[in-house]
Amino acid sequence: MGYREFTIEGRNAVLEAYRSGKSIDRLYILDGCQDGPITSIKREARKAGTPIKYVTKDRLDQMSETGRHQGVIAAAAAYAYAEVEDILQAAEEKGEPPFLFLLDNIEDPHNLGAIIRTANLAGAHGVIIPKDRAAGLTAAAARTSAGAINYTPVAKVTNLVRTIEELKKKGIWFVCADMDGTRMYDMDLKGPICLVIGSEGEGVGRLVKEKCDMTAAIPMKGNIDSLNASVAAGVLAYEILRQREM
Repeated sequence: MGYREFTIEGRNAVLEAYRSGKSIDRLYILDGCQDGPITSIKREARKAGTPIKYVTKDRLDQMSETGRHQGVIAAAAAYAYAEVEDILQAAEEKGEPPFLFLLDNIEDPHNLGAIIRTANLAGAHGVIIPKDRAAGLTAAAARTSAGAINYTPVAKVTNLVRTIEELKKKGIWFVCADMDGTRMYDMDLKGPICLVIGSEGEGVGRLVKEKCDMTAAIPMKGNIDSLNASVAAGVLAYEILRQREM
C-alpha cells in the first residue's frame, strides 16, 4: 500500500486532487462560502461521495498547516485503500478460511488504528470500513496501528449492508459484537467469518446488525457495561483465533 499526503489545502490544490483521482476521506469547507471555485469543489466531492463538513474559519485555521487554506481543506487517506476482493485473495493465497473485520460507526482514527493492529496480530486477512461516518486511513490511524497498516489491507465501501449481502453469497458468516448477544465462549466461531464491531457509544447500526448471522457478547464482571471498541475487537478476535487453531 502506497503512501499519500494527509491534508490538502487551497482551492486549486483540492480541485486538482479530485481531478487526479486522489482518495479523499473528508472535505472541510468554510461555512457560508459559495463562490465559483468552492461550488466546483463541492460538485467534485459529490461525484466522489466525499462527506462535507462546514466549519468556522477558526476551525480551518486550527487545522491548517500552511495558513493558506482559502476556505477549504481536504483530508486525504494516508495510505491507499484495498478492494474487498484483495482481502479475499489474501485469505485464498494463505489457504485459510477468510477472517475479516467490518467496522461500523468507528469515527476515532486511534480506535481504527488499534483495531487494524489487532486484526493483523490475530491473523485477520483485512478490515472493511464504510465511506461515510467513519475514520479513514489518516496519519493518526497509521501511527496507532504501529506498522500493521502496511500489512493488513483496509477496504472502504459505499454500503455496508450491500457488502455483507455480497460476502454472504461467498459463504462468509457475520458475527456482531453486542452486549445482549450469546456468550462468545458458547459459540462456534470457526470457518469463514467476519467480526462486526461498532463504536462504544452507538454500537453497530440497526440495519447492519439485522444482516448479521450471530451476535456475540463478551462476559463482563465489573461495574460498567461496555468496553472500548478496539479492546472489544481484540477480545473477540482472539476467541476466534483460539477456536480456529483448535
